[in-house]
Amino acid sequence: MILKVQKRLAAQILNCSPKRIAFDPDRLEDIKQAITNRDLKLLIGEKAIIKKPMNATSKFRARKIRVQKSKGRRKGPGSHKGSHNARVNIKDQWMTRLRVQRAFLRELVDKGVILRKAYRELYLKSKGGYFRSKRHIKLFLEEHDEMIAKKQALKSVIKPESESKSVKKRILKEKVAENEEEN
Repeated sequence: MILKVQKRLAAQILNCSPKRIAFDPDRLEDIKQAITNRDLKLLIGEKAIIKKPMNATSKFRARKIRVQKSKGRRKGPGSHKGSHNARVNIKDQWMTRLRVQRAFLRELVDKGVILRKAYRELYLKSKGGYFRSKRHIKLFLEEHDEMIAKKQALKSVIKPESESKSVKKRILKEKVAENEEEN
């Protein structure tokens, strides 16, 4: 039984490809008799002719990969395409490093830790790429006492990181001890 014409007309009515048209096998005789659009519309209404759903690509794997990437996975050397500069621009690296160093120097001057003259010298050194990081500036200042206006102030600026770690550790130990006492 050739129903090519009915399939084509039904596809036009349902606005899809003829490949997506499916006929009810029990109603094939009725479909064969249908030759007008009105007949086909009636059969579509009676679900004798249906439009198959599209075969779309599943987004499951894409979503799973996105979740993994948000956790920091899939970033190993095998996933790298392009040079290191392509992934993290050298100029951007430089700008971030310099902004951190300049902000730190500004903070030192504002707190009165270093003199204005020392600030100028350190500023130019950082501009010239002398310092690798903020920590490098701290080490440099510890070695060069003549630049420091207040030694106590320098200690308060330099030590907070290590102190905060020890404070966190102490708090954690106290919590563990409390939990053990409860049990």
